[in-house]
Amino acid sequence: MPKIIDGAALARQIREGVKSRTAELATQGRAVHLTAILVGSTAAGELYAQRQKETCAAAGIHYELITLPADATFEDVSGTIARLNRDLTVTGIMLHLPLPEHLDATELQHKIDPVKDVEGVNPSNIGYVVYGHTLIAPCTALAVIELIRSTGVELRGAEAVVVGASEIAGKPIALLLTEQMATVTLCHIATRDLAAHTRRADVVVVAVGKAGLITADHVRDGAVVIDVGINRVKQADGTSKTVGDVVFEAVAPKAAHITPVPGGVGPMTVAILLRNSLRSAELLFAQPRDLY
Repeated sequence: MPKIIDGAALARQIREGVKSRTAELATQGRAVHLTAILVGSTAAGELYAQRQKETCAAAGIHYELITLPADATFEDVSGTIARLNRDLTVTGIMLHLPLPEHLDATELQHKIDPVKDVEGVNPSNIGYVVYGHTLIAPCTALAVIELIRSTGVELRGAEAVVVGASEIAGKPIALLLTEQMATVTLCHIATRDLAAHTRRADVVVVAVGKAGLITADHVRDGAVVIDVGINRVKQADGTSKTVGDVVFEAVAPKAAHITPVPGGVGPMTVAILLRNSLRSAELLFAQPRDLY
């Protein structure tokens, strides 16, 4: 039987560690302060921000939400980011997505100070990963690495296949696996015979956003399977269900370790955001204040 990787339990351990260290910093007069920017007020956006605030509060992190109107210009948002970059009391910054269509999310994320970039989306932070000097890496990518490590599988020399080449998941995951000395193949929409690649892998990470993409035929016996995908699919009775990119029921009997959806990568990604927020603060506290 496969071992189900309990992302929720691992996430609790990380949150407790963050809470302990955050409390320690607070006794030194050093507050961890995450500021999020939400452009355009929607019910879903406000709910997500509220949940994020509660999660941060539980870890002792001060969370502030700045809401800008839906018609805010690029200059409005970039100006807000610039102000937060200069604010010595703000230790972390994130930009809620999606943004209104007239705003370029990538360009705005690039405006965030790399040290305050708790989501690890600034090109400088990706560059640090490439050169083996990771400062702050994307949350989902770090979550995947932590989940693999929890299995005890040795990544050095392992064959790893990443399915999906997005800038926020697939590519950073491949880079971090390479940093761990795995031999990595990055598959994408143009890959021919996907199963030929995934069947030889010791570790398969799937981050596409396509329900049912990976079946039992794609995975060899004893592989570690990490499912990053989150998809809402309708059931025969008209209800909806959250599933991953992997056909869990078919793949699980062949895998040595596998993440469920939900309960795998999702809660770990949230926990890593908290840990990144703490790391941003620690990096700032360790550097001369006049740099910011």
